[in-house]
Amino acid sequence: MTTTRTVYLKGADRAAACAKAKELYEQGCTVRSVAQQMGRSYGGAHKLLVEAKVAFRPRRNGLRKAGA
Repeated sequence: MTTTRTVYLKGADRAAACAKAKELYEQGCTVRSVAQQMGRSYGGAHKLLVEAKVAFRPRRNGLRKAGA
């Protein structure tokens, strides 16, 4: 298994990434889909969306039940 390190985004590059992530999410993509399209981890994409002040959609299936 090979791992690749992603370059940290700073300044104008980070602002552009936030805008792109917000655009994708507002078009209906999931956080996971945004991450995949941008070549980021789920957590990295989520952080970009938080920085972009995105209003997150509620989870469709709600909380999982124990044993399900």
